[in-house]
Amino acid sequence: MSEKMIQKYIPLTEATYYILLSMIEPIHGYKLMQNVEEMTSGKVKLGPGTLYGATSKLVKDEVIEQVVTEDERRKSYKLTSLGRQILKLEYERLKSQVRDGEEIVENLED
Repeated sequence: MSEKMIQKYIPLTEATYYILLSMIEPIHGYKLMQNVEEMTSGKVKLGPGTLYGATSKLVKDEVIEQVVTEDERRKSYKLTSLGRQILKLEYERLKSQVRDGEEIVENLED
């Protein structure tokens, strides 16, 4: 996939970052919303509109793909190769930001 498509996503929105983290394995929408809330200790809660809007765009851009599972009533998705690349790049970008500010923030006086 093109570098242009990857750069279109970086930086990821907070919601998209957690959606992609949750799609390492095939997962359906409701379970994904639960995973994100649990992963973030309740700090991030995805509503159905946010989730389904994001998944539609991510499928269209081939960042995730719909997969067939035993439960045919629910749509399940997982990361594509492009999605994994984007997730890794965003993770490295976030780690770099934390490293860049670590010494400064730790030495701040209250």
